[in-house]
Amino acid sequence: MDWLADLMAAIGVVLNGIPQGIMAMTLGFAVFPTTFSFIFASAINGIFQSVAPLSFQAESLALTGKLGQNIRERTSIIFGGSLIMLAIGLSGTLTKIVNFLGNDIINAMMAGVGIMLAKISLEMCKGPQKSGWVSFSIALLTYIISHDLVWTICLSVIGTSLFAVVIEKYNAKLPEYVTARRFIFTKPIFNPTVMRGALSLACLNIGANLSYGLITGQMTGVKPNPVNLNLLTSTQALADLGTSLLGGAPVETIISATASAPEPVIAGIMMMLIMAVILLAGWLPKIGRFVPSSSIAGFLFVLGAFVTFPENATSSLASPNPTIAALTMIVTALIDPFAGLLAGGCLKFILPLLGLGA
Repeated sequence: MDWLADLMAAIGVVLNGIPQGIMAMTLGFAVFPTTFSFIFASAINGIFQSVAPLSFQAESLALTGKLGQNIRERTSIIFGGSLIMLAIGLSGTLTKIVNFLGNDIINAMMAGVGIMLAKISLEMCKGPQKSGWVSFSIALLTYIISHDLVWTICLSVIGTSLFAVVIEKYNAKLPEYVTARRFIFTKPIFNPTVMRGALSLACLNIGANLSYGLITGQMTGVKPNPVNLNLLTSTQALADLGTSLLGGAPVETIISATASAPEPVIAGIMMMLIMAVILLAGWLPKIGRFVPSSSIAGFLFVLGAFVTFPENATSSLASPNPTIAALTMIVTALIDPFAGLLAGGCLKFILPLLGLGA
């Protein structure tokens, strides 16, 4: 019956990914091209027996949506960020970057991202519609009772969508390029906004690949940790590189419950292939017409304020240099992850010279 346990774990992660796929559509990303990101990652995981799958990730979507003003800038940010991550993955410099900056600065940057997510979630609630606050209420109540992110995102998105459709008569018409089941080439552009966004996305992915990737590896119970960070980084970068040129939504590293299944590699591949079928069949856009973008607001707040921020802030502020960690956190929250890591790296060398490093 191991196959049934593998399938159940895969379905659980799919349920977590569907609302975030809908979030990608509300930001203007096409989801049909992302089918092939899931198929590509499935093949790589099968060949190299990797336990860390890829899927839609709320943090990267929220950051890209915040920094890019339109779909072309957003896909260009993903393209640029993927180029950076591909270079890091193929050269094996991910661990070198972490060793140079230190885990305290990386954790502080991730804590700042938590604050950023909470801020974005509050901005999503602005406007005459009440669906954002309904999402908040359901997500907070669900997480307080269950402490489970899958239940939190599923119930808050479903509950908010029902409220929006029944009470607010919500029925959105998604842009044709979002729902189109064909490839539409999107030429990247490069301007200061895109460059800043690409660097910020790369910084976020450095932290996410380390934390989410290694946590997923730990869930297998195998020692040493079976996740190859360079392979994971390269796979994610290649998957996003091609999809971004077609206007598709990115897939990133996630904390995946498939790692705790009896056969974690098979369960992860199952999950990605199920997502590929859903996107290939065009089911996600049909669902997305009835799901307002604000339905994800409550989950983003819980993810940022209850999950991402506390753990990373505690780790970073317990370091020998809490001042540097605190400033990295603040700069990340106020500006973006790249500015946060850049500030933290500079302060690591400057503040001790001024006697302010501890």
